[in-house]
Amino acid sequence: MLKNICILLVCATLLLNTGCSVYMAATQPGLKNVELLKVGTTRDLLIAEFGDPVSSGVDGDGREYDKFSFVQGYSTGAKAGRAILHVVADVLTHGLWEVLGTPLEATFDGDKITYEVTYDRNDRIAQIIKFENVSSSIARANHRVISSLKW
Repeated sequence: MLKNICILLVCATLLLNTGCSVYMAATQPGLKNVELLKVGTTRDLLIAEFGDPVSSGVDGDGREYDKFSFVQGYSTGAKAGRAILHVVADVLTHGLWEVLGTPLEATFDGDKITYEVTYDRNDRIAQIIKFENVSSSIARANHRVISSLKW
């Protein structure tokens, strides 16, 4: 009797858990075109690719700047391939793959990236700063200039 209850609980857990890694792989964030982040690119192109900036302003020299923050995800092909891999692994292991697949997908959820972009008079990029460890309050100290137009 106890054995039957254990088997029933294991089966119920597997049925409720099945499919999570497939869904998670398919709905990961998309890939952003960071190649646009170079001197001379227009502000409009950046907003079209990365969305509205998280903050904007004017620096001490009177130049406008935007701060873009986004999650760099995966290409459509990579997401589809991972989802297919999870489906196949689920079928071959009768759902046991979800015990490993779901936590695995939870760790591959993209990287948060923040860039501060300063513009010239024509709203074209003059300087790009990439911030590392953007979650900390000292992020400004942990940055590196990617590209800069000489003034």
